[in-house]
Amino acid sequence: MTWTDITRPQYERNYGRYASDCTDEEWALIEPFLPGDKSNGRPRTTKLRDVWDAIQYMATTGCQWRMIPNDFPPMSTVQGYFYEWRERGLYHEINHALVMTAREKEGRKSLTKCRCN
Repeated sequence: MTWTDITRPQYERNYGRYASDCTDEEWALIEPFLPGDKSNGRPRTTKLRDVWDAIQYMATTGCQWRMIPNDFPPMSTVQGYFYEWRERGLYHEINHALVMTAREKEGRKSLTKCRCN
């Protein structure tokens, strides 16, 4: 794909704190996969969208854990969620759902099985 005057604005990311931050539309697709509040213990004070954005920031920039900017949740919090979600297979689930959404938007047939593993 080449950038044109029509396609470039569709893919520009000039919002949020960082270019890697997800849009409201992207967040609406991702949020249902993330764990809800626990029924016992301390209530969660960290916003999962901030955790997600921090993980995306790291994936985009390739920075080290300790180099996550201070306006994200603490490094240890982000790292904990990252490893927990990885072990649960959450990233594969989210990737599959996003691929299926993109295929449907393009009018293509949905795949019944994820080929991402």
